[in-house]
Amino acid sequence: MKRSLKAALLSGLVFPVIGQFVLKCRLRAAVLIVLWLAASSIIITGVIQQAQMIVERITRGEISADDSAIMQMISDSTAGTDGSMRNAAVGLLGVCWLVGIIDSYRLGAAQEE
Repeated sequence: MKRSLKAALLSGLVFPVIGQFVLKCRLRAAVLIVLWLAASSIIITGVIQQAQMIVERITRGEISADDSAIMQMISDSTAGTDGSMRNAAVGLLGVCWLVGIIDSYRLGAAQEE
């Protein structure tokens, strides 16, 4: 299997920066992993905060532990600024993944020549 295809498949199917590591482009991999981790932390932090807020409101008795009430609260809270920040972070994850695939293929093709 060609190095370019192997690196692109690894980046696409396993993790976005694996292809750059296989091709020994550590700086590019480091930049992508920092962006990936920053976006992931924004998403995870937002989800944890949202879950804690819902649990607190259920514990205080402000909302029932009913599925529809919880879903309504989730949809209401994702409409605000935090929701748009998480959406931007999800977009950044997608861009990192796509850049990882394309860049690793391009780098692999250049190394094959």
